[in-house]
This record gives sequence, C-alpha cells and structure tokens, in this order.
Amino acid sequence: MKRISKAYIYALLSVLLWSTVATAFKLGLMVLSPLYLILLSTAFSLLVFFVVILLQGRIRELFTVTFTGLGKSALLGALNPFGYYLILFQAYNLLPAQVAQPLNMIWPVTLALLSAPLLKQKITIRNIVAILVSFVGVVFISSQGSLSGIANTNLTGALLAVGSSIIWAFFWVLSVLDKRDEIFKLFWNFAFGLSYLVIAAFLFTDFRLPDPRGIPASIYIGLFELGITYILWMKAMQLSENNAKTGNLIFLSPFLSLVFIHFILGETIFVTTFIGLAFIISGIWYQQKK
Repeated sequence: MKRISKAYIYALLSVLLWSTVATAFKLGLMVLSPLYLILLSTAFSLLVFFVVILLQGRIRELFTVTFTGLGKSALLGALNPFGYYLILFQAYNLLPAQVAQPLNMIWPVTLALLSAPLLKQKITIRNIVAILVSFVGVVFISSQGSLSGIANTNLTGALLAVGSSIIWAFFWVLSVLDKRDEIFKLFWNFAFGLSYLVIAAFLFTDFRLPDPRGIPASIYIGLFELGITYILWMKAMQLSENNAKTGNLIFLSPFLSLVFIHFILGETIFVTTFIGLAFIISGIWYQQKK
C-alpha cells in the first residue's frame, strides 16, 4: 500500500474515533462526575501509553527522564489532562453535546492569539478575520435554533467550553517547545495529571469507588480520546506527504460527531448548529490557509 494511502487510512480512522467521543463524554457524565470520569479515563490512557512503550521495547528509556523533563511534565500534566478535561467535562455537564463540542473547536483560533506572545509570532489581519468569523459561529451555536435560545444557553457552560480551548492552546504551545520524544512526554504528562486528579478526588470528594456503570465510558474515552487515537493521528502525520491536506480531514470530525449525538443521545440537532460549526471551521481554515 502506498505511503500516502496509509496516511489517509490512519487519519480517517482517527477522525472517525474522535467523532464518537463527545457522545461518550455525555454517556459517562450521566453516571460519573467530571472529576471521576477524567480520573478513570486518564488511568486507562496512561496504561495505553505504557503498553505502547513496552511493545516498542523502550522501558529503560522511559526511566531515563531528567529532572528538567519531569518539571516540564509536571506543568504540562497540570494543563492536560488535569485542567483541560476537568473544565471541558464540566462544560459538557452543563450544555447539550451539540453546543459544547463545537464551542471547544475554536482552539486553533485561540492558539494563534497565544502564539504571538509565547512563540513571538505576529497577529495578522488573517488571524483577526478568522477570530471574527469563528465568533459568529459561536453566536449561531449558542442560539440553539432561535434568538431566544441564547438566553437559555447556560452561560457558565459556554464560558467553560470556550475557556477549555484556551487551556488546550496554551498546552499545545508549551508542548511544541518541549522537544522530548512524544510517547515519553505523553506518559509523564499523564502520570502527573493522574496524580493531580487523585489528590483532587481525595481533597474535594468522599473518595469512594466510582459507580461501575461509568467504567465502560471511561475505558472508551481513555482509549479513543486520550490514547490510541492520538497515536494513530501521529502515525498519519509521519506517513503523510502533505500534512496540511491530511490535517484538514480533522474538520470532518465535528460534523460526524453530530450524527452520533443525534442517533445515540437523541438530541435534536438545530440548523443553527450546522451553520455555526461551518462558520467556526471556515474561520480556522482561513487562518491556516496559505
């Protein structure tokens, strides 16, 4: 099979799996609190990373990490999975999936804003136009079918969904600056993130065993949001001859996600959700377009 064909297969498989996770979030949150859902999911994803390293025969390398590397992972793990997913899952707890998922999609736009001070990149007219176009999309999605829907949208949930994209963009910038091997970086980031989540559960809950009905959703999220799918996507990027073209396939994910949200969760998908999502993706595409 040609290299480029393999790249597209890995990329499309990643897109398909990521399209299902918004539904898995809502199903998990029906049983578990955001804290316990991300705690269990992180534990399963950490196991995935360990198994991958084990199969690669690189266990010794895993434990040659430096104190500097551990310090970086301590910070990155606080951002993701700890901060990012706690905030994102709370947004899903307060909003319909069809609202929370697209609002979180604006992270490439916030990434451009954060890249200016952190990576010394200029904010261009293109960035500003992309932000404005994406903001129009946010308004459409928040309307939930009509102007009166904006008033009914949970403001806290909407702010959390958008805020999570800022944390993700900040994490992404710092992760780009961290030149360690990706799989080791992921393992140590998630090891610290899991530690923070366990401490938070101990301090802020009665620290009981979670409801076993939430375990299937946690395993699914750990495998296909945090673990295997990210590795598949990295493989697609490594095999791709044009990362921009392959990367654009990710824009299929939110539209496919609405299909799962409708048929599995039973949410009525508003026309304004499609319109708003189209605006957000158009803004992101215009920003990234050469």
